[in-house]
Amino acid sequence: MMTDPISDMLARIRNAQAVHKTELTFPFSRIKFAIGKILEAEGYVAKAEQVNVGKFPALRVELKYDRKQPAIRMIRRISKPGRRVYAKSGELPRVLSDLGIAIISTPNGLMTNKEARARRLGGEVICEIS
Repeated sequence: MMTDPISDMLARIRNAQAVHKTELTFPFSRIKFAIGKILEAEGYVAKAEQVNVGKFPALRVELKYDRKQPAIRMIRRISKPGRRVYAKSGELPRVLSDLGIAIISTPNGLMTNKEARARRLGGEVICEIS
């Protein structure tokens, strides 16, 4: 039984980039799909889409590289099942002086720290990406 599927997703992305894979597939969930879409919108992955593998839905992510260097330099889980991390709108993290992003789970859904700060929303800090 997997206790933290988001952490598993981030580890799979890290491992796939270490061996220069172009795409990877993992079990689908709405929160992982939302994270994938944020990564796609911010330019860290080429594509994130829902596909069917057999009779089960899956999430396929096409990784992005820049001259053999991965677009995602660092991806780190912040809030874990054993230790949840919450931040108010004024205390949201700034990743690499706002060159990177943090994904925040707010009452209005998942969004980047920049968008949450602009909307004056706080929430759970899911992960940081740069």
